[in-house]
Amino acid sequence: MRKQNLDNPWISYRWVPQEVLPDFGQFHSQDLEQEKIVGQFLGRDAEGESWLFTGFELSLFPDEAEGYYLNVSATIPCWFVMWRLEEDFERFLDEQSIPLAKADTNFAVPHRICVSYNEAGRLLDGGESVDTVPMSDEHASWLQEYVNEHYRPEPKKRHRPASFKGADRPAEE
Repeated sequence: MRKQNLDNPWISYRWVPQEVLPDFGQFHSQDLEQEKIVGQFLGRDAEGESWLFTGFELSLFPDEAEGYYLNVSATIPCWFVMWRLEEDFERFLDEQSIPLAKADTNFAVPHRICVSYNEAGRLLDGGESVDTVPMSDEHASWLQEYVNEHYRPEPKKRHRPASFKGADRPAEE
């Protein structure tokens, strides 16, 4: 997550997801066995701060294949990151990073990562904050392979006009 400084009279910063990286063991954490989200401070520059959150698992499901298809067929396929502003954020940060986050009363913590347009839409409908991060070509081709294997469009059904349905239609008043 990136805490971007803003030149704005009403707010001084905003939170945005910066990048989604697969973890092949390079982000070792003691909390990995607990399957727990853990954030750590990466650095600060003139534009803001960067934080790395680990502990996410991405699972693909055949019944979500249409949502994956909608994602890979978009102009820019993307990751969907669902995050919340947490007041009790200490439980999501490693011990060394907690003092650096104490300046804020609440803190943006990502809680879920998905690649389905439909799932992201359901999260938004539920009132969650969901932002997109462009997907690399490598990850988009991986998702395309899954879609090719599992997505089958529903056959279109022809709707007959009411005039051909017969005499069982409701009487006009």
